[in-house]
Amino acid sequence: MKEYVMADRDTVKFLIVDDLEENLVALEALLPRDGLELIRATSGPQALELLLVHDISLALLDVQMPGMDGFELAEVMRGPERTRNIPIIFLTALPADEARRFRGYEAGAVDYLQKPIDPIVLHNKTGVFFELARQRNSLRAHSTKLDQALELIQAHTDNSPMAFIQLDCQFRVTSWSRGAERMLGWAAHNAMGRTFAELDVFRPQDAEQFASLAASLVEDDATGRGVCELVARDRKGTLFTAEWYLSALYDAKGRLVSMSVQVLDVTGRKRAEETQRLLIGELNHRVKNTLATVQAMAAHTLRFTGDPASFAETFGGRIQSMSRAHSMLSAATWRGAKLHEIVADQLRLGLIEEDRFTYAGPSVYLKPQEALHIAMIVHELTTNAVKYGAYSVAEGRARLDWQLDAGLLYLRWVEEGKQRLAAKAPKGFGTTLIEQSARAGGGSAHMTVAANGIEWHIKLLIEDMPESLVGQSTLAAGNELDRIAVTRDALPSKRPRRALIIEDEPLVALDIATLLETDGFEIAGIAASIDEALNMISHVDVDVALLDGNLRGQAVDAVASALQDKKISFVFVSGYGRENLPTRFAGVPVVAKPFSDQQLIETTKSAMAAAMAT
Repeated sequence: MKEYVMADRDTVKFLIVDDLEENLVALEALLPRDGLELIRATSGPQALELLLVHDISLALLDVQMPGMDGFELAEVMRGPERTRNIPIIFLTALPADEARRFRGYEAGAVDYLQKPIDPIVLHNKTGVFFELARQRNSLRAHSTKLDQALELIQAHTDNSPMAFIQLDCQFRVTSWSRGAERMLGWAAHNAMGRTFAELDVFRPQDAEQFASLAASLVEDDATGRGVCELVARDRKGTLFTAEWYLSALYDAKGRLVSMSVQVLDVTGRKRAEETQRLLIGELNHRVKNTLATVQAMAAHTLRFTGDPASFAETFGGRIQSMSRAHSMLSAATWRGAKLHEIVADQLRLGLIEEDRFTYAGPSVYLKPQEALHIAMIVHELTTNAVKYGAYSVAEGRARLDWQLDAGLLYLRWVEEGKQRLAAKAPKGFGTTLIEQSARAGGGSAHMTVAANGIEWHIKLLIEDMPESLVGQSTLAAGNELDRIAVTRDALPSKRPRRALIIEDEPLVALDIATLLETDGFEIAGIAASIDEALNMISHVDVDVALLDGNLRGQAVDAVASALQDKKISFVFVSGYGRENLPTRFAGVPVVAKPFSDQQLIETTKSAMAAAMAT
């Protein structure tokens, strides 16, 4: 049997009132029990004061006291609400007669005991009130806990993003939470007693679906639970998508008593899912288009190229051009790009010297597809100039200018310093690509040959975009690093330079190793994970490291720190942009994937030279 432990708040208090000290002592000797506290008073007025302070469960009053006797005290106790329900037992040494007993009961007594008092009778009679008081205290404590629990549930219910609604068996609202007020716009006092139809919560098709689900919970074989996704509307008529969770409560005969309805607004989630679906579709579209472009580029480059080395150089340059344009558009979250930045970015591939080229024109903002077309055009113009045109001779120069007029972009490319160009310049894939890119942009392109060079006149149909929709310039952060990438002959060649390749893609690692070995580097090792890289850094003699921006899904901060601690110069070789690489190493050069042979080699040499100079 579980032992009952009496807490302080459960202590039962009896009031004993007698003007004689010996009588009070006698009562204290007869009444002791665990959990009982006796409050003593020697007069009626003192007893009244104590009744205002203590929660008394039973009053034992002496009848005959000076001043205010027991009967008068009882009559006063019957007035205030605090004391009127306290049970009273009269104790008296006066001879028993019916008149006194009648007056005692009339004053509110529950019993009348004659002195001398039988201890057993007193113990049993007071014990009944003691147990009643304990039960009352216990019920009060449980009631307090229930009230607190209900308040807590109500607070969570009111703060919940869900709406909690209770319906009776006629589907009328009997409970309406604060969440329901926020979601549906109806105050609780306006919603109580009304149906969803009266509140105009659903469109006709959704009302029919909700009614069908609710009706299914009334059937004999119903599970008592149901869920559906419905479009609802608030008091202002605004539509939103929500998940409706229904739970039915039945009586002993299986009849519906009430139904709980919980509503979760999923409009934001549905929009996010739709956005995600569109983004995935757009990503698939872009990836497949890019792969198709690369496939076509490879096929046509091969068709117009006579040897593998020339193919690798030409095809790699075109991939580089496309990659840089994609990087610029990604930095602007594919909202568009600025024309002068596209031109400058393509020239930073290092094919020509900046002092031999000029460009000018008004600010023009291009959509992503337009930006990609122009990037390819500028790359092909530059490549053709290097192979056959002005940049194939020391004195050659070129310039590009453009004008925008009524949605038409006019570009003019002029090369000077190379004679008899028409006799040496075959019409290859580059020329075809320029013409096709212009046609794809709703325009045209044609070349004219002059005595001292050529001119290209290119027209494109574009939609000029406001600057606010285009991302900020991405050139400033990369200028210094790109100039490093075209530095020539930066290092003396006294001994084989030892390079550590840290790359988790085997083909890319092999490509880097081949390029470095061809240029005279010795490969100290290839690490494909962070642990392998840290181990090699600790035990292998290395001059320079080429570090991927991410290894098997893990950040490379620890590897970069280890290289820095051992004073090993290194270069990030990554598909990530500068903003996604460890911020502590902002001064480390970056070679973006896909990379050109020249860019990788020259950046690696420059990083080593910079380390030696410090």
